Amino acid sequence: MLAACRDFFAVRDVLEVETPILSRAGATDPNIQSLRLADDSGPARFLNTSPEFAMKRLIAAGAGDIFQIARAFREGERGRLHNPEFSLLEWYRGGFAIVDLMKEVAALLGVLLKRPEVAEQAVFLSYGALFEEHLNLNPHAADVKALLRCLDDSQVAIPQGENDKDVLLDLIMSSVLLPALDAERLCFIYDYPISQAALAKAHPQNPRLARRFEAIMGGMELANGFEELDDPLEQRARFESDRRRRAETGAPQMPIDEFLLAALAQGLGECSGVAVGLDRVLMLAINASHIDEVLSFPVTRC
Repeated sequence: MLAACRDFFAVRDVLEVETPILSRAGATDPNIQSLRLADDSGPARFLNTSPEFAMKRLIAAGAGDIFQIARAFREGERGRLHNPEFSLLEWYRGGFAIVDLMKEVAALLGVLLKRPEVAEQAVFLSYGALFEEHLNLNPHAADVKALLRCLDDSQVAIPQGENDKDVLLDLIMSSVLLPALDAERLCFIYDYPISQAALAKAHPQNPRLARRFEAIMGGMELANGFEELDDPLEQRARFESDRRRRAETGAPQMPIDEFLLAALAQGLGECSGVAVGLDRVLMLAINASHIDEVLSFPVTRC
C-alpha cells in the first residue's frame, strides 16, 4: 500500500517530503489533544497530531506540490478506530479547489483498495443536504434544543449537560448519519460549518460554511481535506478562538505556531490539502473490524 501511494504521486510529479515529529506548538483544536514530551531542558515539545503546519511552511518556501507518509499522535484516542499513534498520508496541491482534491482522493482510494469502481461510483453530498436527506433537519439553522431532540429521538446517549452545538452535531454525524450511509460506496461530505474547520477557507458565497470535506466509507472517516486558509490574521483569530474554547472546557492550553503564521504572511498561495488515515484504508482493504488487526504494535503491545 505504501508503494502504491508513492507510485500514485510519482506519476503526478508530487514531491515526497519529511518534517519533524516534535514541535514547540501543539494543536489548538479543542477536540484534539497533543501528547507532550516531558523535558526540563527547554521549551515544551509536542508530538505532532498532523504534519500540516510544517508542510505548509515548506509550501510557503516554494516546495510546490508535496506529500508525506507520517506518524501522528493524539492523546486519549483509543478504540475500534483509534490508536494513539497512527499513520497519515497528507498532501497539498497548488491551484486545486476542494472538488479537484476530492476527485484525486477518490482516485487514490480506488488504487489502494484495488477497486477502480470506488472512484467511479463516489457520492458527493453537502453537509446540509446530508442532514436534510436523512433527518429533515437544517444543521446550520437548528438550535441546541433541536439537536438534543434529534439525538433523543434517535436513542443516542447524550453526555450530561452537553450544550455545545458543534459537539452535538458531531454526535449526530457519528452516531446517526455515518451508519446510515451505504458502507460499500465512497461518500464525500463537503461544506462543513465554519466553526468545525479552523484551518479552511470560508465559502465564498456563505461565510457560515467552510471549504472542508470528509471522505467516508465503511462507516469510517478516511480523509479530511480543506481549501487552505492563507490569511495569517484570520488564522491567528481562529487559533485564539480555539484557545478560548479550550479554556472554557478546562483543556490544556497549546502554544500558537508562530512559524506557521509567519509562513502564511510570506504567502501560501491557492492550494488544497488532505490527510488520509492509512490504517483505516487498510482496515477496509482486508475487511477488518478493529484497528488492532492492521497494526503490528497497537498501544497495548508497545
